[in-house]
Amino acid sequence: MPEDHTHASHPAIATRLKRAEGHLRRVIGMIEEGRPCVDLATQLHAVERAVAEAKRALIHDHIDHCLTGEGTHDLAEIKALTKLL
Repeated sequence: MPEDHTHASHPAIATRLKRAEGHLRRVIGMIEEGRPCVDLATQLHAVERAVAEAKRALIHDHIDHCLTGEGTHDLAEIKALTKLL
């Protein structure tokens, strides 16, 4: 059975992603309505930022709570995570 990787920050991150999901659905609706491209791009930018902030929070939480800073495994994982920021 897989190890549980739930952290205290995960519900807040899930809430951010659900909000982004709602925004993305709205953008799809805006496209279907024929809204101006500037409006669409503005809303898509907001979706991108929301997802990026959720990712950043997840990675920072993982670094804070899961990595001990000991050994080469943690160093390799930190390097891999920083590429995702």
